[in-house]
Amino acid sequence: MEPENKHNWKTKLHEIIYEADTPSGKLFDVILLITIIASIILVMLESIASFDAKYHNFLNISEWLITILFTVEYILRIITVKKPLKYITSFYGIIDLLSTIPKYLSLIFVGTHALVALRALRLLRVFRILKLARYSGASNKLIVALKASRIKISVFLFAVVIISIILGTIMYLVEGEENGFTNIPKSVYWCIVTLTTVGYGDITPHTALGQFIATIVMILGYGIIAVPTGIVTAEMTKTRDEKPQINTQCCSNCLAQKHQDDAEFCHKCGCKLHYDK
Repeated sequence: MEPENKHNWKTKLHEIIYEADTPSGKLFDVILLITIIASIILVMLESIASFDAKYHNFLNISEWLITILFTVEYILRIITVKKPLKYITSFYGIIDLLSTIPKYLSLIFVGTHALVALRALRLLRVFRILKLARYSGASNKLIVALKASRIKISVFLFAVVIISIILGTIMYLVEGEENGFTNIPKSVYWCIVTLTTVGYGDITPHTALGQFIATIVMILGYGIIAVPTGIVTAEMTKTRDEKPQINTQCCSNCLAQKHQDDAEFCHKCGCKLHYDK
């Protein structure tokens, strides 16, 4: 059995690192976010040759200090959970690792230092700090709607591809190589660019018939943009609202979240939640 004092400091450290409802936990995450932003700014400044030439040593030392801090944080996250492998293989665990190792890799492989920009992904933790997770029900609803409408959207996109091939082939026959439509693939490319209302303008029809067809494609493009939105919206009206996440309690055993305010035990594994109210 673990000594009581060891259990206490691990529990306290777990609340600080993994949760944002306590003052110390929120302070930790705010400092972490500021450090991440500072690291990203340093990487961006280092990519400017004139700035790097003048402040290279300062940038390099600062990056190493931040890397060491992230390394210590990563180790603490591992030792404060009962199942370290669970954290290591989790979404945030992988992101934390990827945002830490690039600086070490730069000692071995040249040109990998810029990968520290991956730390920007850790900014996702802002959702926990600002308690935006309570709106995760809305995002989950959107995901469910997208999954439910994937077949309809796939059929729709397949139809769009067929239309693009047909109209592109027609434009190739109408305009010809002398007007920039040198082959059918390039003509299909023009059709897709026009249909999606992007309109690069690198290829344009010159004949009256070609311009008339282009007009039809442009008008058709507005309808095509609206269809997927309508499909997803229709599916969203069929889904039920999920009960929102109230706090940021994180189980030290299985790392499960989305616990209610009055929860004393993990809803997934039943482990006691150590939450300092």
